Amino acid sequence: MAGLAHPVLISTLCNMDTIEIGGKTIEFQHVFYSWICMAILFFVAWLVRRRLTMVPGSLQNFWEAIIETLENYICTTMGDKYGRIFTPFLAGLFIYILGSNLMGLIPGFNAPTANLNTTVSMALFVFVMYHIVGIYIWHHHYIKQFLGVSKWLVPLMFPLEVVSHCSRPVALSLRLFGNIRGEEIVLILFFIMAPLIATIPIYALFLLAKFMQALVFFLLTTFYINSAIAGVEH
Repeated sequence: MAGLAHPVLISTLCNMDTIEIGGKTIEFQHVFYSWICMAILFFVAWLVRRRLTMVPGSLQNFWEAIIETLENYICTTMGDKYGRIFTPFLAGLFIYILGSNLMGLIPGFNAPTANLNTTVSMALFVFVMYHIVGIYIWHHHYIKQFLGVSKWLVPLMFPLEVVSHCSRPVALSLRLFGNIRGEEIVLILFFIMAPLIATIPIYALFLLAKFMQALVFFLLTTFYINSAIAGVEH
């Protein structure tokens, strides 16, 4: 019986969206596909690392071009000092979101980012992280970023800045979730109404759209962290 547990569990995870535990409905399919995405990315990273050579092959060239492009942008935005510190996090975030988005184009798979739980968790992590970075760099002076340029404007600027910062994770999560979820619904409708060959142009369009959504999340996260680093000078 124990030997059958894993196949049954995997089959359940692949074919069900929710499970009843203690009278509560828990949605977990997005977690399962997140694990699949991470497993694929870890395997690709291991494969590239294993085949590193002085004369790079096509796979190494591909990933080096992506990482170098992201690193150059981050270092240009933040400067070399902080850019090289945050490049692993920001590049990893972009690659993970892009991989999660693209999973929605694979028949039988769902994009983890088409679930609000996934996008909210990432947005909240970014929200907490950039404030921690700002406090770490500026200490108690970080509060000046919320007070405006004049002390007479503090009663007006402080609540506006608080609302502005609190709206960032909302915008990050809803934008990514809404676009990816909407694209998946449209793709399903095209599959129903048109033959498989007719959906190929839609695949190409959605491929670009999913890349753009990952890029937008990456760019906004870079901006938020950079604004925290710039602090009072920003």
